[in-house]
Amino acid sequence: MPIGDKVCISRQELDALIKAIGAEGYEVVGPTVRDGAIVYDGIGGVADLPEGWTDRQEAGRYRLERRDDDALFGYVVGPHSWKQFLHPARETLWRARKSETGLKIEADDAEVPRYAFFGVRPCEIAAIAIQDKVFLDGPYRDRSYDLRRRDNFIVAINCGEAGGTCFCTSMGTGPKATTGFDLALTELGDGSDHPFLIEIGSAAGDAMLAAISAQAASDAQIVAADAISAHTADNMGRQMETAGLKELLQANLTHKQWDDVAERCLTCGNCTMVCPTCFCTTVEDHSDLAGEVAERVRSWDSCFTMDFSFIHGGSVRPSTGARYRQWMTHKLANWIDQFGTSGCVGCGRCITWCPVGIDITEEAAAIRANPGRVTEDAHGRA
Repeated sequence: MPIGDKVCISRQELDALIKAIGAEGYEVVGPTVRDGAIVYDGIGGVADLPEGWTDRQEAGRYRLERRDDDALFGYVVGPHSWKQFLHPARETLWRARKSETGLKIEADDAEVPRYAFFGVRPCEIAAIAIQDKVFLDGPYRDRSYDLRRRDNFIVAINCGEAGGTCFCTSMGTGPKATTGFDLALTELGDGSDHPFLIEIGSAAGDAMLAAISAQAASDAQIVAADAISAHTADNMGRQMETAGLKELLQANLTHKQWDDVAERCLTCGNCTMVCPTCFCTTVEDHSDLAGEVAERVRSWDSCFTMDFSFIHGGSVRPSTGARYRQWMTHKLANWIDQFGTSGCVGCGRCITWCPVGIDITEEAAAIRANPGRVTEDAHGRA
């Protein structure tokens, strides 16, 4: 079928689709319930999906609740993002081993899975595209990311409801996927075995559908799917005014709001850990006790840690306000200068998983409401 065509399948056929993807050699990763949250892990079929579960999210709050139906995708996003599979939290870059003939350098040649991501939200597709810019565009491609990103199969899920901290419409990233997928699902709520509308996004997606029984979607089903996306867009939990935001933040680096945030922020780095686009890392060298083997390890870091900006003489950003300002202005302003796009996709994770409920949309609105409110520190050291 041509790209853009829409078909409809049942829940049983959705199960067959997951199994067919796995049969093609992909490691299928999708949403599942574990440890009181909806996380991303290996799945083998519909039985592993979060049937009948939803999540309630507000600033600093997340909890699972049972739905009054058996929807498979009746939630928003949890603490996990697909970043953990493409840009692992910890990986060995290389290893040096002492031998009789000298020092032998070994690259980390661990086998990289061939990933199929199942149930990717539109904002998360946008986040993957942003990390593609960071790791793959330009003269220096990240080898590890390149290997993991290569030949992914992506099944998107269009959002049927907005979460309490979602603001994807403000960032132009959802709630309906428009690009970057092989197949895109919309869960239609018709009966206990409700159908799923599928939009074909690539030739690979079309070929995968050949393994299951799919019928052309009716006009009524297409209209119903569009209505679901429109309803979701109209019911966002948050909004962020983005017009002129880059210039606003860059012109208010000494704003008093950074001091106000500092009184609440714990500099724990939760916002950067759950963010699907943050990419900062640190590198550590380790050796064994015998002095025979040394290795270099890369792990996630955060601009909220004191050591992240440490250079000769100390940290460049010693205060909490300075570190929050760095994160927010980079995410919403300076990122555009670097990569041509905002670093925020409006998923709301940074709001939900902040222990004290700091809300990036409220912070941006506070500066917009009162620009030029300068901190008492004449040097702008928040």
